[in-house]
Amino acid sequence: MIRSPRRLWTCYLTSLTCVVAALGSAGWAADPPTDSIFAKSNLAAWCIVPFDASRRGPEERAAMLQKLGLTKLAYDWRDEHVPTFEDEILALQKHGIEFFAYWCPLGDSPANRSMFKLIAQYQLHPQIWTIAPANAADSQEQQVELNARAVLPLVQEAQRLGCCVALYNHGGWAGEPENMIAMVQWLRKHANTDEVGIVYNFHHGHEHLARFPAAFQKMLPYLTCVNLNGMTAGGEKILPLGQGQEDQRLLQMIRDSGYRGPVGILDHRPEIDSEQALEQNLSGLKLLLPAIGEAEAARTY
Repeated sequence: MIRSPRRLWTCYLTSLTCVVAALGSAGWAADPPTDSIFAKSNLAAWCIVPFDASRRGPEERAAMLQKLGLTKLAYDWRDEHVPTFEDEILALQKHGIEFFAYWCPLGDSPANRSMFKLIAQYQLHPQIWTIAPANAADSQEQQVELNARAVLPLVQEAQRLGCCVALYNHGGWAGEPENMIAMVQWLRKHANTDEVGIVYNFHHGHEHLARFPAAFQKMLPYLTCVNLNGMTAGGEKILPLGQGQEDQRLLQMIRDSGYRGPVGILDHRPEIDSEQALEQNLSGLKLLLPAIGEAEAARTY
């Protein structure tokens, strides 16, 4: 079992339940049950909207995910995509793909208002991913409170929608594991909810490699999603899985930690087609998994 508060894990399960109810016999719901977090049915595609060299629209993107056998989309976007927010949701529903997470900048904006309205309208419960600010203060305690307080209105809005908020590491002070944990703890206390956590992105965590697995264990009770990437100390920011020197060690670390939540794979390479990028990551995972005792999960690919 994941060592996190029951409500945080329930947030993820509730999202799955809502999608199953809405989609009925959608193909992903019929996947063979497995206990592995690395099973294909537990993977979410990330960074495939603005980074797609083929510039797919909602229908083409959902069809591509269905073709690859991926069942979840964490939705990143740019201003040009705001008019097609509803089209995205409808296309995903049509192809049996879960609208798993929404990338959310802090503050009131037409984009957030539009998406929150659609989340309520379609009774969706995605994770809401956001980057906390990193404003300076006189002490660490004051800095935690100052920057966590800026996220509090979003947490309260997420409560109204029945969603959880996850702080997204993107470098700097606000991306350090200990600071994220402290802000999550402050937000849980002051919003009176456990549905605040951390989505950890390896491609924004190269500087943390030497501190693993200790830093990962500290984050474990708060993790709502882990986004994978090929990792080499001092290497390129983005690598396909299987091309990084640390990949096998990190997959083993995640598996052995007891983490039981969803796992993301990403594109984030605007120079290539998103389908190609996802296929490279899936192929890399399939080759790596047997080496860490996950041959059964590899057979789901």
